[in-house]
Amino acid sequence: MRVHLDPRLPWSYLRGLEPVSFCDWPGRIVSVLFLGGCNLRCPTCHNRSLALRPETLAPIPRQEIFRLLQARQGWIDGLVITGGEPTTVPGLKELLGELADLDFPMKLDTNGLEPETVKDLVENDLVQAFAVDVKGPWRKYPELTGGACSPDRARRSLETIFGLAVDAPERFRFRLTEVPALTAEDIVEAEAYLPQGFTLQRQSYRPVPDTSEANPDTAPPEEAAEARAARS
Repeated sequence: MRVHLDPRLPWSYLRGLEPVSFCDWPGRIVSVLFLGGCNLRCPTCHNRSLALRPETLAPIPRQEIFRLLQARQGWIDGLVITGGEPTTVPGLKELLGELADLDFPMKLDTNGLEPETVKDLVENDLVQAFAVDVKGPWRKYPELTGGACSPDRARRSLETIFGLAVDAPERFRFRLTEVPALTAEDIVEAEAYLPQGFTLQRQSYRPVPDTSEANPDTAPPEEAAEARAARS
């Protein structure tokens, strides 16, 4: 059954939930919310159904999320918003504003290619931590993103994010997944882009069998969680 995303309803993008995670926000026990859709087409994506075909996954009602999170108050100490790519969700700020009423600190995972959205979230103090993916050298972004991002767009977007990080260093960390297309020299080159004082967290790449074509109704967050745990 396909349930389409409604741009008027940001909660319709919520297509996955991991009730408890120990690896998504170092030092915290968190719940992870997965938002569907993405602006990239990375060939190494661990969450392809969620990123590319979120309408094949069942939405999770807002009231169910609030019931679950309220029941966990006192023994989880944060929420992680991930995807897909959360910054592409229309009405993301409104969704996060509703979650903020639960008084959990929030972390958001992003590829950094919607820097104005990140800036808005910082200025409104809706997100306390950002994990930003640096895919590799700018020149390799077309290859690494399935042709969805040019070198110039990657450079301009991430340099804006770097500027935000300089102004609020406690909120930002940067990471790179060592996918097969990257050489050791590529990784050194990408790390040199970061502002002084920041490091690029390297994550080992673990291939995940892509079963989405055979069974597109299989929800992917469990696969993504396994891959994240392997990289942590």
